Amino acid sequence: MQLKYLKTLLTPQDGAAKVTCMAWAPNNAKFAVCTIDRVVILYDEQGEKRDRFTTKPADPKYGKKTYVVKSMAFSPDSTKIAVAQTDNIIFVYKIGEEWGDKKVICNKFIQTSAVTCLVWPSEHAIIFGLAEGKVRQANTKTSKSSTIYGTDSYVVSLTTNVSGKGILSGHADGTVVRYFVDDEGSGESQGKLLTHACPPYALAWGTNSIIVAGCDKKIVAYGREGQVLQTFDYSRDRSEKEFTVATCSPSGQSIVVGSYDRLRVFSWSPRKGIWDEASPKEIPNLYTITALSWKKDGSRLSVGTLCGGVELFDCCLRRSIYKNKFEMTYVGLSQVIVKNLSTGTRVVLKSQYGYEIDEVKVMGKDQYLVAHTSDTLLLGDLVSNKLSEVGCLSLLSNCKLLYISGNEILGSVRTEFMNPHLISVRLNERRQRGVEDNKKLAYLIDIKTIAIVDLVGGYNLGTISHDSKIDWLELNETGRKLLFRDKKLRLHLYDIESSMKSTMLSFCPYVQWVPGSDVVVAQNRGNLCVWYTIDSPERVTMFPLKGDIVDLERSNGKTEVIVTEGVNSVSYTLDEGLIEFGTAIDDGDYYRATAFLETLEMSAETEAMWKTLSKLSLEAQQLHIAERCFAALGDVSKARFLNETNKIADAVSKEYGGDGTEHYQVKARLAMLDKNFKLAEMYYMEQNAVDEVMEMYQELHMWDECIAVAEAKGHPELDNLRHSYYSYLMETNQNEKAGEVKENEGDFSGAVNLYLKAGLPAKAAWLAMSRDELLSSHDIISRITAALIKGEFYERAGDLFERTRNNQRALECYRKGNAFKKAVDLARVAFPAEVVKLEEVWGDYLMQQKQMDAAINHYIEAGRSTKAIEAAIAARQWKKALHILEQQENKTAAKYYLKIAQHYASVQEFEVAERLFVKGDHTKDAIDMYTQAGQWEQAHKLAVKCMSQEDVSALYISRAQELEKQGKYKEAERLFTTVDEPDLAITMYKTNKMYDDMIRLVAVHHKDLLQETHIHLAKELEAESRFQEAEYHYLEGQDWKAAVNMYRVNDMWEEAYRIAKTHGGGSAHKQVAYLWAKSLGGEAAVKLLNKFGFLESAIDFAADNYTFDFAFELARLAMKPKIPDIHLKNAMFLEDQGKFNEAETEFIKAGKPKEAVLMHVHNKDWSNAQRVAEAHDPESVADILVSQAKFCFDQKEFQKAEAFLLRAQRPELAIKYYKDAGMWTDAMRICKDYLPSKLSVLQKEYESEGNWGVEGMVEQAQEWEQTGEYARAIDCYLKVKDSSNIDLLMKCWMKAAELAIKFLSHDKAVEVSQVVGPRLIQLRKYSEAAELYLNLDLIKNAIDAFIEGEEWNKAKRVAKELDPRLEEYVDKRYKEHLKNQGKVDSLVGVDVVAALDMYAERGQWEKCIETASKQNFKVLHKYIALYATHLIKEGEAEKVLNLYAQHGVPAYSQNFNIYKRMFLELVSLRDRDCAEAYQIWADLRDILLLLCENLTKSSEANSPAHEEFEQMLLVAHYYATRSAAKGIDQLSSVAAKLSISLLRHTELIPADKAFYEAGLAAKAGEWENMAFIFLNRFLDLADGIDEGTLDALDHTDFQDTDIPFEVPVPSKLNVEKREEIREWVLTVSMDQRVEQVLPKDERGTYEASLVAASTGIRSLPCVITGYPVLRNKIEFKRPGMAANKDDWNKFLMSTKTTHSPECQDVLKFITQWCGGLPSAGYSFH
Repeated sequence: MQLKYLKTLLTPQDGAAKVTCMAWAPNNAKFAVCTIDRVVILYDEQGEKRDRFTTKPADPKYGKKTYVVKSMAFSPDSTKIAVAQTDNIIFVYKIGEEWGDKKVICNKFIQTSAVTCLVWPSEHAIIFGLAEGKVRQANTKTSKSSTIYGTDSYVVSLTTNVSGKGILSGHADGTVVRYFVDDEGSGESQGKLLTHACPPYALAWGTNSIIVAGCDKKIVAYGREGQVLQTFDYSRDRSEKEFTVATCSPSGQSIVVGSYDRLRVFSWSPRKGIWDEASPKEIPNLYTITALSWKKDGSRLSVGTLCGGVELFDCCLRRSIYKNKFEMTYVGLSQVIVKNLSTGTRVVLKSQYGYEIDEVKVMGKDQYLVAHTSDTLLLGDLVSNKLSEVGCLSLLSNCKLLYISGNEILGSVRTEFMNPHLISVRLNERRQRGVEDNKKLAYLIDIKTIAIVDLVGGYNLGTISHDSKIDWLELNETGRKLLFRDKKLRLHLYDIESSMKSTMLSFCPYVQWVPGSDVVVAQNRGNLCVWYTIDSPERVTMFPLKGDIVDLERSNGKTEVIVTEGVNSVSYTLDEGLIEFGTAIDDGDYYRATAFLETLEMSAETEAMWKTLSKLSLEAQQLHIAERCFAALGDVSKARFLNETNKIADAVSKEYGGDGTEHYQVKARLAMLDKNFKLAEMYYMEQNAVDEVMEMYQELHMWDECIAVAEAKGHPELDNLRHSYYSYLMETNQNEKAGEVKENEGDFSGAVNLYLKAGLPAKAAWLAMSRDELLSSHDIISRITAALIKGEFYERAGDLFERTRNNQRALECYRKGNAFKKAVDLARVAFPAEVVKLEEVWGDYLMQQKQMDAAINHYIEAGRSTKAIEAAIAARQWKKALHILEQQENKTAAKYYLKIAQHYASVQEFEVAERLFVKGDHTKDAIDMYTQAGQWEQAHKLAVKCMSQEDVSALYISRAQELEKQGKYKEAERLFTTVDEPDLAITMYKTNKMYDDMIRLVAVHHKDLLQETHIHLAKELEAESRFQEAEYHYLEGQDWKAAVNMYRVNDMWEEAYRIAKTHGGGSAHKQVAYLWAKSLGGEAAVKLLNKFGFLESAIDFAADNYTFDFAFELARLAMKPKIPDIHLKNAMFLEDQGKFNEAETEFIKAGKPKEAVLMHVHNKDWSNAQRVAEAHDPESVADILVSQAKFCFDQKEFQKAEAFLLRAQRPELAIKYYKDAGMWTDAMRICKDYLPSKLSVLQKEYESEGNWGVEGMVEQAQEWEQTGEYARAIDCYLKVKDSSNIDLLMKCWMKAAELAIKFLSHDKAVEVSQVVGPRLIQLRKYSEAAELYLNLDLIKNAIDAFIEGEEWNKAKRVAKELDPRLEEYVDKRYKEHLKNQGKVDSLVGVDVVAALDMYAERGQWEKCIETASKQNFKVLHKYIALYATHLIKEGEAEKVLNLYAQHGVPAYSQNFNIYKRMFLELVSLRDRDCAEAYQIWADLRDILLLLCENLTKSSEANSPAHEEFEQMLLVAHYYATRSAAKGIDQLSSVAAKLSISLLRHTELIPADKAFYEAGLAAKAGEWENMAFIFLNRFLDLADGIDEGTLDALDHTDFQDTDIPFEVPVPSKLNVEKREEIREWVLTVSMDQRVEQVLPKDERGTYEASLVAASTGIRSLPCVITGYPVLRNKIEFKRPGMAANKDDWNKFLMSTKTTHSPECQDVLKFITQWCGGLPSAGYSFH
């Protein structure tokens, strides 16, 4: 929350003049301030003083200064002010709504003690606190007050919650009491809430917390039940004083606490659930704040002070401008003030639930506000100032359109189309009779579908599906009709009650309902169309127009259509009377409508209105009006009928009273008028007026109904009626009806005669075919067939001939009648040879009928492929045509490739088109296709295949040159590059001076020449004086210097300088500035260089570049201090040139004589050097002597050199030079004579350098040893390093070690041994090193020495004897040694597991397994598992099988994945469904049996893994049994059944392979229906595998079977013969003899399914075939194992007759698995 100072309302005084209280009116229009002098001042909303009045004492006799106003509050309606006074009274003043209204006391409440505080939360209830501690309520309606609760402590403060339904009172003893008028369901407690540490003068109640503060300088936030949430302690802040007053924002989310010169602002953070303190508002010299009041919209805060000042602050979290029209002021998280900047009107948008408002938008022509919080949606009307808030979080996520009434959601629908022209809502806009609440909504579900919803009932009234996109819709005001228009500008009307849709206009740019009526106005090109009666959309009034309708206005009893005609607006007035008629009709005032129509002349519109009125008046049973309507319409019969009806109704009414329309005769006649004769009959029959019913039906010639009534009632005239009916029929020549009568009477022959007489031979034929006695009559049949043929009812004649077994005539008739289906069906039975011909003729007929789709299959059936292709092409079934064409082997059909290819080219499926063009030998057309499509690369690729490279290039180059002439350079470039001729494209661009494109191509095709090209272009452009372009290319060519030079040559120095500065790096621009200045010379050069700030650097540059004249010129003109530097650089230049004398002069001018001396010294010109030094630099004389000496040393003239150095007093240099020359004697001599103090140092240096050699060092060591200086002797011995004499080295080092051990401390001896030992090891003297270490008890070092020498036995012996703890260390090192040396066989004896790991790492698996087999079972199977994993990765699953067959399968859970992978890899192997593969499957089966037995004995028994392995065992058994059966012809059906049974296990085995094998087995067994379904499934699976998903599979064929739908997608296709299978399946699919369903057994279930579809009972699978065992069951000892008796006996018999070892093995396995064979008389050997 931010506080911003706005203005001062009341200027503070010099002394104390306390503002005692302030209050804002709830309507935000008034603000009241009461000062210490008891005067109430009233301000307006802008803070302008508008009014004032003086308060009154309780008793005038005590005077006006005997009381103080403690508090005041406005009434909720803002028209009254309650004032609390210390003279024990509350006055309520009526101040009125307008400024200046007279102030009147309307209530006064006298109390027993001073009133200290007051609030006015609700309409008639004022709540106040007293000095005696009571909190009371005053009722302004009854002028009485009562105590709410009492305490013993002075009431210091009083506040309400945000809603005003709860009160908090603060008392002098620190207690805070809570009281609720209404707790609003919060469940919070009442009574004493908390006790504060000091009197709570500052008390505020926010939305989520209570803030209390007082004189202890602490602000405490308490929770809803009085627990402390936060404490803000300012007691250590010396500038802070006590807190005097607090106020809460209207939203309850901000609180301001006042103290001395300061306002502290706290904002509630909903996310953190705590108060956040903002920066305090510091106001110097404000003094103590005595009163605070927050404006009810939250936008202003008023502050009253001790000195009588009132300040106004603006409050907001943030402020924004929306669309430059509205100002949004966020005064709290849940409150926003929206102000219209143009009108100044304001609306306060507030969340009633206290949620944070996220975003506010203004919509609907700037009338409506829409905002949302995290849980609610807020809506506001800026015009009516109405607000709504609804909780709709879930709706917001599920719908797109809400209608809200009050704070309730009226309805919600989901739509994507929020355009106001695509939504129409009608909410009680015109009252209708009998309809209380009429709220309807029309909206779009999708762009072509309208939904109409009743918002009251919440149900759908109708859905309109249209064929085109809808762009406008609107309901009429009563919600009974819907107008809508589509994108084609067609206008439609939809009647909601009848669900009828009608088209009103075919072209309609404008349409609108006339307000307050059901009249429609629309425009149709040049006509204004008006429908005064919308119930008759065909009745339209039209006026010619010259312009376009823009608006429709209805006011003051007049309706006008506004039309723009050019620049003018013209209005067309509609007939208000006709509009009024519609309104009268809607209001149900039919007499008014009739009276209105009586005044009109008859016209199309009037006639439509009379019709509408007639219909409505009949529905309302206002029969006289209806009679008048029909009379007006000229419908004499209806008018006369209604006249008679009215007479009956009037007579009844007159005789019996009441409404005559309820009489049965009237009701029956009205039903007759409505053609509802059954209803009329009912009314008559209810009164038993049978004769009247029969009379009615006879008048209407409805004889059947009349006779039915007579029969039902047993009327005596029944026979006469029948006779009269027949006579009537014969008289009126209704032979058909007469025939039906005869037929009903059982006279079939007479009926046939009458049907033939009536010209209805087809009906006669139907009757004949239904009666056998007629079929046997040759005469009748002949007459009927003759009549049928004559009437060309060939198909019916054919049916009749077929029934009489005259097949030849039947076939002829079918052919003539084009009833080819019946003809083909008949020919298949009677004339098979004719079927093919008929199919072709059928196809020809369908082609004539333009039913090309249907003709295709018939041509295929007839074997006429060419015609089939033509039909498919004609039907635009291109894929079908292509499929048929590709099946053809002869070349005659190849001509159709061109047509189909042209189609695919037209739809831009170029790849397919290309393939077809090429197949049809039209490659040139394919190239043209790609060329026209601009796909030159594809065209080129194709052209290369059928044309020579030269022809292709020539074609493309010529085409490109044509395009170049046409100015289509880009296309030409593409062609050049396609044939790999980019140089031609580059040349083209160069010729046309399109350099950018030229550069682009060079960058792509000749990247190495790019810079060169840029430079070349730049030079050309420079020659043409196009400097800017040349500059660009120079820079792109990385040659900025050339660009600079170009501008320099052309005297364009500014440009040259710019480029140098931009591209030339640090100093290039300085060089250009220098050259520019040089070209100018003199003063101009100085000015230029000063301008750039380069003068000094230019002088330096000139000097550095030997342009000394220019440098001197610049220096003399502007920078004289630089002259010596120039002389110096000139001298150095002259020195380099060998001009030493001139250089000497310049050095001296530069003040650098030493440089001249050094020059002469450098040139060994000692005399000149001496001369210059003595004349100009005496200090340099000694340096010259030193230089001379060094020269003499180099020349070996030692005596001269020594003399020079001694002259220069530098003896130390003489010593150094003698040392460097190795002349130690001379060095010692000089040192002794001139520097005796350094002689000892020199001697030590001489010794340390080892200048005496190895022998000398040994001798020196021996001398030290003899003199007892052992440490020095040891150092000398250790320094001996003569690699050529190993024995001497050994002797010296060992001597050093011996001396160290004998004479030095142990630590020193160890240090020496640590030096000598590694040296001995390096010399491979391991035993000596070890012995040395052992002498010093360094056992581990000794062992390491033996190990280093690979003397393992010595190392072990030392460890064993001296430190047994190191034995393990020796063993470990030994193992590592063996591993590193690869001596695995030796390692076995030491560490078998490590040896096994090494075998495994090296891939020596046989050795590994052999070694492991000698260990325990677990070790063996660990390495078998590793080997198996390796083999599976290598794809050697059969080896894994052999491995486990040899070594067994333990039930280890960690091995389960290996067993599963082995199983899955084996079942995925190809070509293993043969007899030769038996051994693999038998081994797998035996292994899995052993595994299952092991699992049964383990903790994994009956686990999911156990069940899965049992399933695998069953599958392996099926595979093994199938391989055994395949070796015996008699058991082929058993093998086939096993393949089919395996389909129920496709979640374990590859589904494609399983269906393939089952399909082939079924095909071999001639079970074509199963073969077709299985192989078709295989093809679907193969396609799914190619696509990577099986989601598209159709499972219809396998419903109600136990074949699983959800199977894993095989990683790759396991079968290759797809195309052969596809052709077979296609052939079978056309063979109607094959029933394409799975065969069923007596259960009504697929015969191989274990689960019965109807009952769900699961049968046991047969152990031989896998088929369900239903009856003739053979059971085994093991529960759940059974076999079909027939299959079992067949297998036994075949085994006995063939002596097949495989089959015998199967039986042996079954014995083991199933617990023995059932008793049988067979045995095998």
